[in-house]
Amino acid sequence: MEKGLSRRHFIQNSLLAGVGLSMANPLSVLSMSKKQQMQLGLVTYQWGKDWDLPTLIANCEKTGLYGVELRTQHAHGVETGLSAAQREEVKRRFADSPVTCVGYGSNFEYHSPDPAKLRENIDQTKEYIKLCKDIGASGIKVKPNTLPAEVSREKTIAQIAASLNEVGKFAQDYGQVVRVEVHGPITSEIPNMKAIFDQVTEKNVKICWNSNALDLAPPGIEGNFDMLKEWIGDTVHVRPFNIDDYPYQELFNLLRGINYKGWILLEASNEVPDRVAGMKEQLVLFNDLKSKVVGKRLR
Repeated sequence: MEKGLSRRHFIQNSLLAGVGLSMANPLSVLSMSKKQQMQLGLVTYQWGKDWDLPTLIANCEKTGLYGVELRTQHAHGVETGLSAAQREEVKRRFADSPVTCVGYGSNFEYHSPDPAKLRENIDQTKEYIKLCKDIGASGIKVKPNTLPAEVSREKTIAQIAASLNEVGKFAQDYGQVVRVEVHGPITSEIPNMKAIFDQVTEKNVKICWNSNALDLAPPGIEGNFDMLKEWIGDTVHVRPFNIDDYPYQELFNLLRGINYKGWILLEASNEVPDRVAGMKEQLVLFNDLKSKVVGKRLR
């Protein structure tokens, strides 16, 4: 450092360099995150579907679930109909709290053989990508839902991948990640998701692991995880840790193997007498799983 360069100027220049990096590569937002290890957050899904935005943020603060994926058509009301001022207000509410708006959970899908429906889903995805940027989120969740029986598997897979490439390229201009949930009765079969991503070219299009029962189909969770691990981004969906027999400890071990530092997002639908108490309970279980992680970090 030159003698004439003050510490303050050095820090300012370092920050500017970081901003330049994030503009050049949208995914740098992941590596520049202040989080140093995976954390538990909430998908509004069922437990948060009827909370307005102030209540949602307050309940996440109370429970220590400091990240939230806003599911579409829920009581928080964060949709593309918001004005510029309203979008800024959403962004401010998160900025003034310890809770991160991880992203937006949409229902957009790209498997329809109807060109008009496909185009509508792509165009609406782009509008919500703009919304994500405006509210300070880092990405949008989309999903395949099926492979229509009347169309060849290969054709639909190519269509889904091409659509993801189109929205991914668009999202780069807004610094957003496109998170593709492993979803649907056919497309949650891991080989089908791999076939899609073998044709995905945009680096900001990532997989959101969804903790499905089909993850355990032959060759088992480790083999299936290995098929997709190169594309896993910064979100993983889980169900409550104490209501099914999904091997979450093994999943956490596998995530450690790829040095995963993203969000574990609770997508809960079971009935509980007190959802805030339920969130606190899940955080205790999450921390216990995390404390027992074994295995080497491979990257």
